Amino acid sequence: MKKILSLLLILTPFLIQAQQSQIEWISVEEAAELMKNEPRKIMMDVYTEWCGPCKMMMKNTFSNADVISFVNANYYAVKFNAESPDPIQFKNQPFENPDYDPARKGRNGVHQFARYMRVNAYPTIVYLDEDLNFLTGDAGYKTATQIELMLKFFAQDDYKKVSTQEEWDAYQTNFKPSFKE
Repeated sequence: MKKILSLLLILTPFLIQAQQSQIEWISVEEAAELMKNEPRKIMMDVYTEWCGPCKMMMKNTFSNADVISFVNANYYAVKFNAESPDPIQFKNQPFENPDYDPARKGRNGVHQFARYMRVNAYPTIVYLDEDLNFLTGDAGYKTATQIELMLKFFAQDDYKKVSTQEEWDAYQTNFKPSFKE
């Protein structure tokens, strides 16, 4: 018994680190359910299977230790395939992909939910507030230091203090990234 306890004490830090070695991706419905007990903002990666920059973000940006740690601590991270054939419910509204063709290779029909989230390029990171309201979509490939600006802007509620283009420009100019590439 003492050997098992000793082994657990030794392994616990490694197990905790292993848990944080990736972003805890969930579905839109799971995030909405979790919001009932612990409201958080949502960071949604809207991607497609054929999108090269989407794959690069998954490999390079979403595997970055600083990004993983910050996202897991501050957001519900949702991964949504913009061409998924699966219907979803969001805010009691059904969304589907009526143009999905299972025989089609490459690009496919765009899911109604992606359109609802104003996504027209891939990848797009969509940010939602604690009430599931759309904040913004940030299109295109982002490095860890590039995504850090928006992650912190919304997580720290700085977006509530910025209302003009001049304030946004100043925010970006004064922002000091701390994530390592």
